[in-house]
Amino acid sequence: MKMDIVGVEDVHILDPNLLQLPCLSPSPLNSSSYIADELFSHWLSLPETATLVKCLIDEAKSGTPTNLSKSYATVFLSNGTPPLSPRSSPGSPRFSRHRASPPSLRSPLRSVKEPKHELIPQFYFLHGRPPAKELKEQCISMVDHFFSNFIDGLHVDEFKSVTKEVCKLPSFLSPALFRKMDSDCSGVVTRDAFIKYWIDGNMLTMDTASQIYNILKQQDCKHLRQADFKPLLDELLATHPGLQFLRTTSEFQERYAETVIYRIFYYINRSGTGCLTLRELKRGNLIAAMQQLDEEDDINKIIRYFSYEHFYVIYCRFWELDGDHDCYIDKDNLIKYGNHALTYRIVDRIFSQAPRKFTSKVEGKMSYEDFVYFILAEEDKSSEPSLEYWFKCIDLDGNGVITPNEIQFFFEEQLHRMESITQEPVHFNDILCQIIDMIKPEEENCITLQDLKGSKLSGNVFNILFNLNKFMAFETRDPFLIRQEREDPSLTEWDRFAQREYVRLSMEEDVEEVANGSADEPLEPPF
Repeated sequence: MKMDIVGVEDVHILDPNLLQLPCLSPSPLNSSSYIADELFSHWLSLPETATLVKCLIDEAKSGTPTNLSKSYATVFLSNGTPPLSPRSSPGSPRFSRHRASPPSLRSPLRSVKEPKHELIPQFYFLHGRPPAKELKEQCISMVDHFFSNFIDGLHVDEFKSVTKEVCKLPSFLSPALFRKMDSDCSGVVTRDAFIKYWIDGNMLTMDTASQIYNILKQQDCKHLRQADFKPLLDELLATHPGLQFLRTTSEFQERYAETVIYRIFYYINRSGTGCLTLRELKRGNLIAAMQQLDEEDDINKIIRYFSYEHFYVIYCRFWELDGDHDCYIDKDNLIKYGNHALTYRIVDRIFSQAPRKFTSKVEGKMSYEDFVYFILAEEDKSSEPSLEYWFKCIDLDGNGVITPNEIQFFFEEQLHRMESITQEPVHFNDILCQIIDMIKPEEENCITLQDLKGSKLSGNVFNILFNLNKFMAFETRDPFLIRQEREDPSLTEWDRFAQREYVRLSMEEDVEEVANGSADEPLEPPF
């Protein structure tokens, strides 16, 4: 069989893969070569084949890129017959149209580029995030400025300016920070020691709460204890102008420091373990109060934790109840609190240590720390620590709910006391309905701690059950108390109570001074 093909001498330069042979499985080809020969002969006999081959040769000679699919379509579509499926073609949609080299017989799936893995930047650093280059250079520049005149290092009294200006921390933290950097107790902090602790230790990039937490806590300890705050309070008492009058009375200084620490742990250590975590420190308002101390000379204007007037009220109340002044209070002492405002049943629950385990080592007696927790809970029943304190007292069986039976148990004594002072008694069913209306619990026959925290009237519920004086004041809607609340709504119940009590105690002190003929002498706390 002959073919009239021009340029047949150039056929040898063709790639065999360019021949448009029908796609057959290799199995029949291996079994019978006769079938393959017949098919190839039939393809060569077609008139379109000669035209196609001539076109390909011309394109190869001219050096133009061979567009096989276009040539193939031009030749065969004119015949009206669909072309055979090409074995391989650079123009095939199965291959990248940008591929210039001869098509490969490999699977077209392999030509798909694998997706690039996105690099996720590190977001957790065990020892804190390292400072950025610019921030680090800026800090080092400030450090060089402060240490330029102190080549041998700074002493503790010279270090305060570095604490305030470079570290941006309250000045009374300076001794504690100094001791952290002076690890070998040499008495000086050098430039290199400061950079090692503050910059290389990644303290520079921490938030203020984390910085203070790491400065105060002991090494390898995961929480703060009460003793960790003692150096801070010692420095505050020694340097703050609002506490200067206490510098000659070490006993009063110690009591003030203890009271501040107890108040901090009452409000912030919500777990009640005596171990203050970083999470608790961040959630509280202690850091904001600390930052005020450098800005305000009047310590009494910092009502959160540090007010001397608040300490004065707490300690005077304790001193009044502690008849033998052994620094302990028993049941008979506590029942006198608030002019016998509390019931015997609630006092019994307090001394059963239901709301809080006593720190007192003397059985049946309450220490000063225990009293601080009690008075803060009693005089501000709107705070969450107070609600938790009194909820544990009323929840007799400890099942997490207050039932009508438990409410009745405590109200019975209140009802008896009302009758004894010729007050018109209130029936229990009316009281129960009033409490349910005030709290609006999710379940009508039981009140949970969450129900109490969701109501603004929860404190009045506890007053109804065991504080007769406050219950009567609530029933009569004392206009004096209402006016006080409207004058400054930012003050808490504790703030208003401390304000009233301090005025009362001051007036009593003035009267005693006049009676003793020593009104011109300076006033001192009655400790």
